[in-house]
Amino acid sequence: MASRYGKKAGDKVAGDKVHTAMHEMAHGTLKTGSGKKVTSRKQAVAIGLNEARKEGGKVPGSGSH
Repeated sequence: MASRYGKKAGDKVAGDKVHTAMHEMAHGTLKTGSGKKVTSRKQAVAIGLNEARKEGGKVPGSGSH
């Protein structure tokens, strides 16, 4: 399924991981690899997508060429 911007959407695993990461960030429990608290929405999304990739979820590319 393509989004309105022409990119392919990820699968349910990716969406769930990003949702969980955003929820943890909002509650102040999401940490970076070095143990610092995540304060950026972009950073939370990146962590969620990275976790989805590790589990083998279908995740769209970064978009940079």
